[in-house]
Amino acid sequence: MPRQCEICGKSTLKANKVSFSHKHHTYRQKPNLQSLKITVKGSVKTIKACTSCIKANKVLRTV
Repeated sequence: MPRQCEICGKSTLKANKVSFSHKHHTYRQKPNLQSLKITVKGSVKTIKACTSCIKANKVLRTV
C-alpha cells in the first residue's frame, strides 16, 4: 500500500538537499499520515489521512 492520503491523494515528493558546496543529494519528503477509524455505511474502517485533512475536518473520527 503506498504512503498516500486516502482523502486528498497527497503522496511522497522528491526533493534535493543542497550542501554549502552546492552538492545536491536527492531524498524523499513523506507526508504526515495518521491512521484513524471512520464509519462508512454503518461499518468501521481504518484509513490513512494526512494531518491537513484532519485539521480541515474533511474526516470525522469514530468515537
